[in-house]
Amino acid sequence: MRAHEAFWPSRLPASLTPAATSLWMNLWVSAARFPDKNALVFMGRAWTYREVVQAAEKIASQLAQCGVQRGDRVVLDMQNCPQLVITHFAILRLDAVVVPVNPMNRAEELKHYITDPDTKVAVTTADLASELVQASEALPADQRLAHLVVTAFTDVFDPAQVSPQDLPEAWKAWLLTPRDLPALSSGQVHAWKDWLDSPQAAALPATQATSNDLAILPYTSGTTGLPKGCMHTHSTIMHNAMATAVWGNGTAENVTLCVVPMFHITGMVSVMHASIFMGASLVIMPRWDRDVAGHLISRWKVTHWTNIPTMVIDLLGSPHMDKYDLSSLVYIGGGGAAMPEAVAQRLLDQFGLRYTEGYGLTETAAPSHSNPPDHPKKQCLGIPFMSVDARVVNPDTLEELPQGESGEIVICGPQVFKGYWKRPDATAAAFFERDGKSFFRSGDMGRVDEEGYFFMTDRLKRMINASGFKVWPAEVEALMFRHPAIQEACIIATRDAYRGESVKAVVVLRGSHKGQVSEQDIIDWCRENMAVYKIPRVVTFAEALPKSGSGKVMWRALQEAEMAALDTEAKSE
Repeated sequence: MRAHEAFWPSRLPASLTPAATSLWMNLWVSAARFPDKNALVFMGRAWTYREVVQAAEKIASQLAQCGVQRGDRVVLDMQNCPQLVITHFAILRLDAVVVPVNPMNRAEELKHYITDPDTKVAVTTADLASELVQASEALPADQRLAHLVVTAFTDVFDPAQVSPQDLPEAWKAWLLTPRDLPALSSGQVHAWKDWLDSPQAAALPATQATSNDLAILPYTSGTTGLPKGCMHTHSTIMHNAMATAVWGNGTAENVTLCVVPMFHITGMVSVMHASIFMGASLVIMPRWDRDVAGHLISRWKVTHWTNIPTMVIDLLGSPHMDKYDLSSLVYIGGGGAAMPEAVAQRLLDQFGLRYTEGYGLTETAAPSHSNPPDHPKKQCLGIPFMSVDARVVNPDTLEELPQGESGEIVICGPQVFKGYWKRPDATAAAFFERDGKSFFRSGDMGRVDEEGYFFMTDRLKRMINASGFKVWPAEVEALMFRHPAIQEACIIATRDAYRGESVKAVVVLRGSHKGQVSEQDIIDWCRENMAVYKIPRVVTFAEALPKSGSGKVMWRALQEAEMAALDTEAKSE
């Protein structure tokens, strides 16, 4: 018996058998059970499950007329909106494969998402369409898109009926500006709205997809080279959709705030697919805005909110917090970064909410670890998720390490992907056999405490070596969050002629403390609150930290900028 089993929720089995049906059937079943129940809420308009399944059938019928067949890959490139959910399930209705793409990608990056999965059809929003056209046109004729489907955000809501609380001024130009359909020199462009307004969908054959068929092909950003497609089947996604639902005491009465992006594995699986499986309601935000979030939680009596910790920090910092009613929330949690202890304590003291942190990767269909809601630990990845065998191993020998030692986190479970698309070498390098099981190498460093809970120490290669002392940036960042003036912090390495490397902190100050705290004040505070080798020797202030589309701090971008600046400085001397 492993130590964490003592804290396993008594109401749950240790493992779960994923349904053998396709993911499409989750929507179909929920629509059959709850036809008049709200499935999606966006800009004040509610879509029932009956409306969503009918819309998905219509879009699927039109995609079929464009030649989409079982196993074909279809790019889906948009921010959160009902069109994303409807089209996602329309693709699955045809037993085809969803290729979710980060809408922040530009044309040069998008070329890879057309050529690598051999995509001929893409669906996007009008604000992004020109980037996909530019990407397609730059490719050889035989690799270009044959069909581009374009939707305007206003295809699904009437701007005249939207309240200012749902549609802030900063979003209006983005969401409301009319845009003409672009043109493809060697393909066709279609209006999504015309497809939605078409007569009743033509009869489609029954779904034939098995649990082992490819369903989703999300791409990992990776540390080097081009992004790699992660092959997820109906079964790998189904497991975590089902497990997420039961882990968080989910029912059809859940009202979930959906603001983490659904192109990202967490938003897609732990929010969208889990909610659709349960027959729950999704309140959709197209991007983060703290006051819109506060309004939506209050208005729609949101019960469940999966997020990035930075969102919670931002919401709690709103000057309008006293206007928002968070009393309906029964679950709040997330991952991507550690929740600062001070913020977690405020959630508990002020709202009675325990922030439930989890951990997972694109390769593991979101959670491979999660804190038990009944017994969470702060700044902790949690215990191995349902059906998961997770261990910490020596990254060189792959031998399991004793409790407390830092090593690479490796994962075995039914939610683990089936390999990298067209990358057999990368797939082989990502897995190893042990005790008759296949383990995926996460590339993340962690340790296990005496109760079997996992803690992140950092990425395998994200470590600062200062005179032989190993500094784990995530640990320093967590400590710095305790400073009352610090809103966000990112730790990177800087060169040091004596120590080899030193610690540098890039800090975002809270608005209330700007101009009142100096870089030296931060260093002095660190000297009082952490071991001497962890103290940042350099602190710089920034207005904001760069973040990925999923809300994670892009520490590597800051690290590369630091090294480039040092190289330039050295050359000028």
